[in-house]
Amino acid sequence: MENETLSPAKLMWKMTRPHTLTATFAPVILGTVLALYETKIDWLLFAAMMIACLALQIATNLFNEYYDFKRGLDTAESVGIGGGIVRHGLKPKNVLTVAILLYVFAAIIGVYICMSSSWWLVVIGLFGMAVGYLYTGGPTPIAYTPFGELFAGALMGTGFVLIAYFIQTNTLTLLAILVSIPVGILVGGINMANNIRDIEEDTKGGRKTLAILLGRDKAIGSLAIAFVLSYLWIVILVFQGDISPWALVIFLSVKKPISAIQGFKKGATEPQYMRVAMKSTAITNTLFSFLLSIGLLISYIF
Repeated sequence: MENETLSPAKLMWKMTRPHTLTATFAPVILGTVLALYETKIDWLLFAAMMIACLALQIATNLFNEYYDFKRGLDTAESVGIGGGIVRHGLKPKNVLTVAILLYVFAAIIGVYICMSSSWWLVVIGLFGMAVGYLYTGGPTPIAYTPFGELFAGALMGTGFVLIAYFIQTNTLTLLAILVSIPVGILVGGINMANNIRDIEEDTKGGRKTLAILLGRDKAIGSLAIAFVLSYLWIVILVFQGDISPWALVIFLSVKKPISAIQGFKKGATEPQYMRVAMKSTAITNTLFSFLLSIGLLISYIF
């Protein structure tokens, strides 16, 4: 495959893996909407949280790009990567440097967030940064184990919702925790989708992802269960009276998880459906979080 010629700006944008970034800002928005029920929103703090989380997400993507290249997992034919190194000739050292600088940038913003809320967030922030690096870096990368979905969902899904909520309210409630859980499940689902797509390459590369251990069919079944559980979770919260029936607006997105599962099943023999499945999985997470935020916001206003 010949290298594509991209302008520096387009290449940098591509390297961020923009299709993954919605998994970051959607939970932050949801946590902030939840906080509306308790306090007046500090929009500067909201913006700081959003920027810091995006910087951490992009840095993690760059660490993935760098270490997967160093370990020989990424080639010009690999899908789901930015391709800055293997397709566009970026120096690996420069990719690593940008990732580290983004971590420093996020840390500086994190200091402001801590000053405005709680210094206990330093511990959480350092832990999150460590996981972002160790996902593909370090002697035993998390991405090579069956725990990638767990760490991604807990930190980038549930964690981002709760931190966004906490920095506004200086507290955590059981309701905030309950609402954040299905978001974590769906973020973990994005990770599972990636691993289903990459089963063959990851097996050759020596990874032991959950998708590999389960096998393709059971991994797709597990993803389907994750989708059902996420929607059912909100239904239960509504019927218990914990949140408004407006939250059921999430079902406007229900076609996307169905499309994702159908795409993965067809993708075994017709690879063109894999892109549909991957896109539908990512959109499911984004739409679910956004629609839930909209439902809660409507309930708050009226």
